[in-house]
Amino acid sequence: MPSSSPFFGRKLPFARATLWNYRVSSRQAACSPRILPRVLWGCILILLIAVALLLHRQLTCGTKVVVGCGAAEDTLRSLITLPAPQKKVVQQLIGDEGKLKRKVITGIINEEADGLQLEDNSRPKVLGFVGIQTGFGSAERRRALRQTWMPSTRDGLARLQEQTGLAFRFIIGYTDDQKQMAELEKEIEVYNDFVRIDNREEYKRLTYKTLTFFKAAYLLFDADFYVKADDDIYLRPDRLSMLLAKERTTPRTYLGCMKKGSVITSPAYKWYEPLAFMLGNEYFLHAYGPIYALSRGVVADLVTFKDDSLRMFSNEDVTIGSWMLAFNVQYEDDRTLCDPECHPNSVAVWDIPTCSGLCHSEQRLLQLHKEDMCSKSPTVVYQ
Repeated sequence: MPSSSPFFGRKLPFARATLWNYRVSSRQAACSPRILPRVLWGCILILLIAVALLLHRQLTCGTKVVVGCGAAEDTLRSLITLPAPQKKVVQQLIGDEGKLKRKVITGIINEEADGLQLEDNSRPKVLGFVGIQTGFGSAERRRALRQTWMPSTRDGLARLQEQTGLAFRFIIGYTDDQKQMAELEKEIEVYNDFVRIDNREEYKRLTYKTLTFFKAAYLLFDADFYVKADDDIYLRPDRLSMLLAKERTTPRTYLGCMKKGSVITSPAYKWYEPLAFMLGNEYFLHAYGPIYALSRGVVADLVTFKDDSLRMFSNEDVTIGSWMLAFNVQYEDDRTLCDPECHPNSVAVWDIPTCSGLCHSEQRLLQLHKEDMCSKSPTVVYQ
């Protein structure tokens, strides 16, 4: 009690019985006949609101598995619907129909829909879904990949999926450049190996693109792991399959080639971090960006979060690492995912630490594929 109170530091000037009588009389006054109807109507109003909210939830969510029910605008629908004039639902441009099955997402075409439901058995079950992040200036990289470790036909991709349990798709957003969009449409018609997401293709939006990818991937495939990979690495799908299939003590895994390093505080450098004051002098443990994987449960958590509830740092790999700090995940550091040369057990080869991928990747991909150690050495079975 403040020192200005007349009773501070002094005994009360009336007996305890008097104080009790005062409290009783005050309560009786508060419950006068004029107050009771207002209290009663207030209680009735609260009860009606509670019943209405309960009925709304039952009608909206139903009994099926729902992702982001009641928050579709923040979690899913806004991510997988392209803005005008390219407005479309996310397209899975491979499969029997050559398009995303309508059963995967209900209500997505209806702009007024307030929920997105995942139906049982509606998503293909795979060991891993590998999203190869690409852009509008990377047509030559994609051409090189299709000439090396990634099949260039729908049948080839289907066979690779059957052999390894891994589904591969290029992941790309959109641009306002109509010429580039038209060129992309032609490439899609030829190869049918893209998933398009609602993200403007800009370097500064790589973090948003990655989050969008994981959310769309979760809708499209029921996978044990979701793998983010760049389009400038040499990959052995068979070995990646063996790595993902290893027995683990926990179902919640963050798998990658882990690193730490000094936080870049100067705008003169490429990896400058404007939010460096939040991080201190050294980054926390996180995976290199060219390739890493998150298990199903971890991605499911990401899907349910609103976009603006997750901290976005300048660098995509740092941002993912910061989210993993908050999640109850098992870190798995595997150096076969960042091998600078092809070895009998290398999974992903790229020029670490010189480049964040293969330097001059179009030429290097073709060169590596000609080496027997890269393309023809047998797969090592993990014990």
